[in-house]
Amino acid sequence: MLHTVALDPSHKRALFSCQEQSLTDYLRKQVGQDIKRKVTLCFVLADANGTIQGYYTFSAYSIDRAILPEKLKKKMAYKNLPVTLLGRLARDSQFKGQGIGELLLADALKRANHASSEIASFAVVTDPINENAKRFYESFGFINLESGRMFITMDTIKASFGLQIKLNSAPERLIDLFGGNLLNNCSRRSLWRR
Repeated sequence: MLHTVALDPSHKRALFSCQEQSLTDYLRKQVGQDIKRKVTLCFVLADANGTIQGYYTFSAYSIDRAILPEKLKKKMAYKNLPVTLLGRLARDSQFKGQGIGELLLADALKRANHASSEIASFAVVTDPINENAKRFYESFGFINLESGRMFITMDTIKASFGLQIKLNSAPERLIDLFGGNLLNNCSRRSLWRR
């Protein structure tokens, strides 16, 4: 069964290669230092041999209420709002077309939502690296912000999964949430649309 785990030395970072060189270089050269400095966490989808099929990173972050859509601004009392930054999300090129990106994003959103029950986070925010990434995030319900970033609220994430995320529901059980192998069902993006 495929599931994500925290990056560790057994994972073969040097073999990872994706279409965006900056994302390849980050995993190969920088992420270890960022983890040691406690500025990011990195989760990988890897096989039993340590081959990384994809990865994503998380950090704590905040956004200014002023950049939110008008209907959300009115609901927020604070100038700066706590969010989870999905800093990077990448899939190895050799696994293109297998739903790895979708699986990674679903896992990231579920993990972020779970964490928000212990450390407050209003939303997941990301900086799409290009237009393809922007379209990918839009297809999962992310909304554009004035800053060029995109976000999805924790309430939307919860509703998209169609359940209340329970504290004992581990991210690696994500595949079971959809009644089978998510890789075979990843085209059902309508699950994410509202």
